[in-house]
This record gives sequence, C-alpha cells and structure tokens, in this order.
Amino acid sequence: MNYSKIIAGTMTWGNWGKQFSKKEMEAFMHHCIEQQITTFDHADIYGGYTNESQFGDAFAESGIDREHIQLISKCGIQYITENRNNKVKHYNYSKDYIIWSAENSLKHLKTDYLDVLLLHRPSPLMHPNEIAEAITILKKEGKIKSFGVSNFTPSQMELLGLRIDIDVNQIEFSLTQHTAMHDGTLDYMLTNGIKPMCWSPLGTVFKDETDQTQRIHKQLEALTDKYNASKDQLLLAWILKHPAQITPVVGTTNKNRIVAASKATAIDLELEDWFLVLTACQGHKVP
Repeated sequence: MNYSKIIAGTMTWGNWGKQFSKKEMEAFMHHCIEQQITTFDHADIYGGYTNESQFGDAFAESGIDREHIQLISKCGIQYITENRNNKVKHYNYSKDYIIWSAENSLKHLKTDYLDVLLLHRPSPLMHPNEIAEAITILKKEGKIKSFGVSNFTPSQMELLGLRIDIDVNQIEFSLTQHTAMHDGTLDYMLTNGIKPMCWSPLGTVFKDETDQTQRIHKQLEALTDKYNASKDQLLLAWILKHPAQITPVVGTTNKNRIVAASKATAIDLELEDWFLVLTACQGHKVP
C-alpha cells in the first residue's frame, strides 16, 4: 500500500478543533493534495463520531478522484458522547462491532472502501480469532484493502499477527517520545514488514518550556541555516531518517504548516546531526 510521505490527520478539522465548514474542509483537502499529501487519517470517534460524516459530505462535492487519495479509519473505542449510549469509555472488538463500525465509516466517508482499517487501541479483552474473522470478511467483501493497529506493543502485534496480517501500526513517536526505538516496537515492525505511522510527531517541543525543550530549540536553531529549514521541519526530518520509514501524521489545520511539512520530506539529516538532535533531547551522549 502506498501512502503519502506525510499524512493529514483530521482529528481537529471538525468539532474537536477548527470546525471547518463544508467548503473550508473541501478547500483544505485540495490544499493537502496539492502538497502531495494524499493520505487522510480518520477515526470513528473524532468529533464525537461526527468528523467522518463532515469529511464525507465535503469529499462528495470536492471532485477529488477516490483512486488518487488514501483513507484511513480506526475503530474500537466506545466513547462517552451524546451520540453513543455508553456508561463508560471502553473498547469493543467483537466481530459484529468491527464489521458494523467499518461499514459505518464507509457510509459517513462516502466511499466504497477504506485503504486501511486500524484497531484504535489494544483492549485487554480482545480475542485474536474474532478480530481475524471480522477482518477477513471485510477484506473479502472489498470494504477494506488492508488492516492495521494503533498503539500496539510488540507482544500485542504478535498476538494478532499469528491470525491475520498486520500492515500498519500507528504509534506515538517524536523526538520527545521515542521509547518505540528502545522497547522493541520499531524493531518488531521493521523485522515483520509492518508500516509505522506516528501521531503527535512534534512531541512537546512547542508545547512545554522545560530544560529539555530549551536544549532542543538551541540545537535545532543551530541547524536551521544549514538545512534552510524551520524547526518543525527538522523535527519531521529527524523522524523520517529512521530506517523503519515512519510516516508522520500531521494534525495541523494551518495551510502554511502543511506546505512546510511536505517540504520536510526532502531534508536528509546527516548522521551526526541526527545524533546531535537526539543528544539535545536526552541531555547526555548516547551510551
């Protein structure tokens, strides 16, 4: 499956953020595509189960060729919202629920298929055989092209991977949250041919003011002229350098930042510069 090198995260396009109108959402889709960002990341819960239908209404009038974009969605989280009669936030990975949720996403997104369906978060009650049955049916019926997970550990990927092929794992990964490099998660994906995607790719660099983020800003500032790049572009380039070929999911609703993110794919950090940035984050040299 071919995804764009940067993925557009839609979580804040609707009720949980920017509250785009239909025309604004349509225009933002076109803007992303103009920057070679053709993959759009969704989840059924975004906007309290409203984002997908808003995107779908805009997509239906956009004139965009479905074959020229890739749509990702996630299922499994049962959220407390007026749109669901839930007593507590929980996970549901029963066969019937997975199939129902995928079909619901198709209806809302105004599409016949998803390029990939992800299980949003691991559940302690998930049964791999039941999940495999649901995914097999959805694939056979052409409703999903591929299957993946999100926020799964190596052991959880292995549990499911014995029953059904996992193509993608979308994890939290950034300069300031890079445990996946050390706990075996990226190693497992690289070994087993699982595509890593990462959410929150800029981490806490622009959110928190700490000794760590001050060190990072200082180091990034020293590299901006060399690479003719902004700090956020360098953070994305740092992720893109990893041999697992991690694809960042960028959740901005700012058109200029979309342009900057797309241009970051052309930056190839030199080996020692990559380690300079890591060292600034850690506050000490590598072992």
